[in-house]
Amino acid sequence: MRLFLLLAAGPAVVAACTEGPKERPETMVNLRTVQSGPKIQAEELDGAIARQPQNASLYARRAAFRLDAGLTEAALRDINQALDLDDAPGEFYFTKARALRAQGKIQSALAATTEAARRGFASPDLNLLVGEMHLATRRYQDALDQLDRALQQEPDHAAALFYKGVAYVGLQDTLQALEHFRASLARDPRQPETLHQLAFLSNAFRQPDQAAIYAARGLKLAPTYGPLWYDYGRQFELQNQPDSATRIYARTVQLDTTFYRADYRLALVAFKARKYAQAVPHLQRALRRAPRLAGARQMLAESLESVGRWPEAADQYRLLVAENPGNRHWTYKAWKVGNRAKGVIVNEAPRPAVEAVEPIVVDHSGL
Repeated sequence: MRLFLLLAAGPAVVAACTEGPKERPETMVNLRTVQSGPKIQAEELDGAIARQPQNASLYARRAAFRLDAGLTEAALRDINQALDLDDAPGEFYFTKARALRAQGKIQSALAATTEAARRGFASPDLNLLVGEMHLATRRYQDALDQLDRALQQEPDHAAALFYKGVAYVGLQDTLQALEHFRASLARDPRQPETLHQLAFLSNAFRQPDQAAIYAARGLKLAPTYGPLWYDYGRQFELQNQPDSATRIYARTVQLDTTFYRADYRLALVAFKARKYAQAVPHLQRALRRAPRLAGARQMLAESLESVGRWPEAADQYRLLVAENPGNRHWTYKAWKVGNRAKGVIVNEAPRPAVEAVEPIVVDHSGL
């Protein structure tokens, strides 16, 4: 899942985003001439660091800017340099935790957040980061505890409300999830991911009209965001407009090849129409993202068998046997298709029935 956009920003950046300008310039500004953004801000610190190479705060500031610019490795080098010079500030450890989380090193990032808290750093964004990492490891109750702490400090924290919604989805409490997603949207109405979650759950509750409203709002904000296109297509499917749904699922796949649900829906349509060659690539892509997707591996195995790709079909049947130990049907299919892959054609014609023969009784008395 994509992270809520506020998570990537440090406390200073979040504050800057929420404060509007107190005055407006009297003349129009040519935006093409403006040099700004976190990458430029990081580069502007190069000279200061060259003049003050022992100033830990300068390295920490550049690390934060580089992190916001997506330069994770460079950010981690900077924050480690800052900590080598001065390991007292808890905020330095928070920045390090953000960099480690961006690299997917969750355990190391959690250790850095613990050190940040131990050294006195307190911020709702710290609790938010820890909560999100607990979500990533499916520790939903631990995530809720951290997110509640963030909301105690900042009750209108839209990202914390959003992540609480995600946690309740994980706990299968969809009513609570909807409530928190709506609360997050009320505080930050321009988050496509929140609108996607609301549209997705509305479709899950068989409320396609409501889902269409959320999806349309989101697509105005993010016209190329694949999950919202999927939501928009799903509402057509629920309203018995399969052709429109299929066209939109295809657009979803074009925009985002990682969104496996759209591939699965397209494969389902092709499989039911016996267009097995069309179903195969969609099923393969979906299973790369969701190996336990219900019914997908069976459809892939049968599609590959139908188009004569015996070795690949046999591999899929063997995986079905591993996933369903003791299932006689998949065991037989793996054996049969495996033999076909070796060039051995199994004769499936039924054997002729043999009439029962009355047993011969031998009379040992000789009579």
